Amino acid sequence: MVRIALDAMGGDHAPQAEIDGALAAARDLGVRIALVGQPDKLEPELRRCGWHHQGDRGIEIVEAPEVVRMDEPAAIAVRRKKRSSLRVAIKLVAEGHADGFVTAGNTGAAMATAMMVLGTLPGVDRPALAALIPTRAGRPTLLLDVGANSDCKPTHLAQFAIMGDAYARAVLGIERPTVGLMSIGEEEVKGNELTKEAFALLRELEQINFVGNVEGRDVFTGAVDIIITDGFTGNVMLKLSEGLSEMMIALIRRELSASVITRTGAMLARPAFRRIKRQLDYAEIGGAPLLGVRGVVMIAHGSSSARAIRNAIRNARDFVLNAANEKIERNIATALLDRKEVSGAAVE
Repeated sequence: MVRIALDAMGGDHAPQAEIDGALAAARDLGVRIALVGQPDKLEPELRRCGWHHQGDRGIEIVEAPEVVRMDEPAAIAVRRKKRSSLRVAIKLVAEGHADGFVTAGNTGAAMATAMMVLGTLPGVDRPALAALIPTRAGRPTLLLDVGANSDCKPTHLAQFAIMGDAYARAVLGIERPTVGLMSIGEEEVKGNELTKEAFALLRELEQINFVGNVEGRDVFTGAVDIIITDGFTGNVMLKLSEGLSEMMIALIRRELSASVITRTGAMLARPAFRRIKRQLDYAEIGGAPLLGVRGVVMIAHGSSSARAIRNAIRNARDFVLNAANEKIERNIATALLDRKEVSGAAVE
């Protein structure tokens, strides 16, 4: 049975959202959850939910007395708080006591701690955060990096493409995913120095199905399965996507309640609108995997609800069951043999 270590103190709504999400995941997904945090805050909430003892309902508590706040600088949190719920949970993965890690806490601290405690896969210079973006094609587009690396080199983008391709195959079930590079035009000559150099590297990677540059308008069309970009651009795109989704839902609600006629129509179309809302709701996706580290790390939105936590745990479980990390490592090794400069260093 898959065991997931959950940072129970990290999110904006912790620990209640984490507890409710963990209980739902254990019930629905058949996983075991290690709730990592302060027992004096976790136990009363768990008992109110009918939990009685360690292991009951698939839940156990692992003590961690310190908490990393959302506003804490990542470097300070990593150095000073070695008994934080975030670090203790990641250590459970590093020591083989858990198969994966989930947090809705401080993203920067989670990434820095994962790199320090777990390390990166061989051949990976920088890990990348990957997010699923809903599209009008009915299937999501995998976007990476969405915040782990603000400044990137062309070799990093090439590695992101390899990792994204392996994840899409292993977890999303796409047999031969198409890969596009985010730029300001479809032509090869368009873009800045980063995208132009990255284009040349991606074109030489025979193991991925690189289709060339894509533009911002392609993000929501589903034109490609994977979009590669630097973490600064990707994070802006992700936040824009979240804001756009919230605006669309708010506009639809406002217009549908504007008159008696529209309210009547809304009642008839309610099932369709619910389906649309589910597709646009980040809580359905759950969390973004940190690709390239030696372990399964899933980072959820800071304001995650219980449903979002439950779905982030589902994503971590799927990552584990599909052996995605092993496939990423294998694909990186193949790329290093095929092209010695993908990692930025010669291969002996």
